[in-house]
Amino acid sequence: MSFLGINRQGLPFVGGPAALAAVLGHFRRKRSALWALGLAGACAYFFRDPDRYPPYDRELVISPADGKIIGIRRLAEDEWLNTDVYQISIFMSLFDVHVNRAPVSGKIIEIIHKPGCFLPANRSEAAKENERCLYLMERLDGLRLLTVQVAGLIARRTVPFVQPGEEVLAGERIGMIRFGSRLEVLVPAEGSKILVNIGHRVRAGETPLLWHPWRVQNG
Repeated sequence: MSFLGINRQGLPFVGGPAALAAVLGHFRRKRSALWALGLAGACAYFFRDPDRYPPYDRELVISPADGKIIGIRRLAEDEWLNTDVYQISIFMSLFDVHVNRAPVSGKIIEIIHKPGCFLPANRSEAAKENERCLYLMERLDGLRLLTVQVAGLIARRTVPFVQPGEEVLAGERIGMIRFGSRLEVLVPAEGSKILVNIGHRVRAGETPLLWHPWRVQNG
């Protein structure tokens, strides 16, 4: 999914300004060429896609995003999980890596796009009112959880890399949000232990958010 450390989604954004810079340089328009080259560099930085190495513990729920924890709360989720959940909110600034990763190993059950508005992503109501994309996942032991990409004031497009029915490993790339936003992780609360606090910086595919015990399968 990446080329020279840049996610393939970003290659048109990098290649376009870089090509323009080459053309402007050929015609000796040095100042304009430098501006175009700077834009290419900024896009390359935004779409960077470093390798990540998740901890080897099947009971951990790993952060799907780089950013800062801006909310932790317990609530009733009665649409997809039908139970009390812990909801952990992660705010992604323009300077964070924007590739999102699977929080657990398991199967993508469903991907649901919800239309909405484009409030600033750091506002609490954005999680319910903004346009968003929900990934319903099932861990290998049957635990179901939600990862929600929330669009923001500038970030107006969520890009899934996976399809329903696909199996993924914890830390595997599943999508991205363009130009800063937030992610929500919703995990059944019973038995879960939260491992982060508000204000903590987290890294996608590496930082544990919660611990949830492995379910014993009957038979």
